[in-house]
Amino acid sequence: MDKDLNYLGVDWGEKRIGLATADSEVKLSLPLKTVATLAELLAVIKEEETDVIVIGAPQKMSGAAASNPLWVNFVAQLREKSGLPIELVDERLSSLAADALGGPANQTAGRDEIAASIILQSFLDKVKR
Repeated sequence: MDKDLNYLGVDWGEKRIGLATADSEVKLSLPLKTVATLAELLAVIKEEETDVIVIGAPQKMSGAAASNPLWVNFVAQLREKSGLPIELVDERLSSLAADALGGPANQTAGRDEIAASIILQSFLDKVKR
């Protein structure tokens, strides 16, 4: 019997990093929390016993990759320091969808967590495990 995998969804932002969790058995993403630094994120990865990280990749509406050197650096550091597989998911409109689901727009912490949950759920919906 295959081990259930624990997933961590990540909505990266320059000020905040929204997080969501799910496992391969239930395949339902739930908002978790918001952190501010890579060190805090690495602590959550350990605490949640994460097996796979799913990160929203910035893209232009045309579908072309949106180049953000800060995001590229973040992903490279996360890959190196976590040692875990990282899956990239198109994050276009995830924040807009989070606003629609999460209530008032001034509730930014909730928005980031909900966006992470949307990113992770879109990945889970495509995974056949």
